[in-house]
Amino acid sequence: MAERRERFADDGVHSLRERVAESGWRRRIAARRSLDAPYRVGVGVVGGLVVAVGIVTIPLPGPGWLTVIAGLFVLASEFTWAERLLEFTRRHVNSWTDWLARQALWVRLAVAALTAAFVVAVLVVTLHLMGVPGWVPGWVPLWR
Repeated sequence: MAERRERFADDGVHSLRERVAESGWRRRIAARRSLDAPYRVGVGVVGGLVVAVGIVTIPLPGPGWLTVIAGLFVLASEFTWAERLLEFTRRHVNSWTDWLARQALWVRLAVAALTAAFVVAVLVVTLHLMGVPGWVPGWVPLWR
């Protein structure tokens, strides 16, 4: 934690939470206890809901992980633990993409094929369990 503060102090970059706290509108809210606590609860509820929706949609086609990270950004604007979790996530995503970029083309294609197969499998299982939505045209080759 101390090394992180020193790193921010050296380059003048502040955390998201610190930048939000330094803004004029946030200082006005923080000056009034009757507004500060409900604001923090609201940020926690909204951020938690966005993270929850993201977690539910991770296996489905779409921006599941992106939604989780967006929810963490909302939470990190007020909570230090969320900021640390967001930094942890950023480090691991960077290390994964760096590792994948160093691999041979066939490894990257295999990872892409396995990812696509997983998404298709989850979609098929979801459609099997929940049924095909009524808005899907009849000519789409899915079972009814």
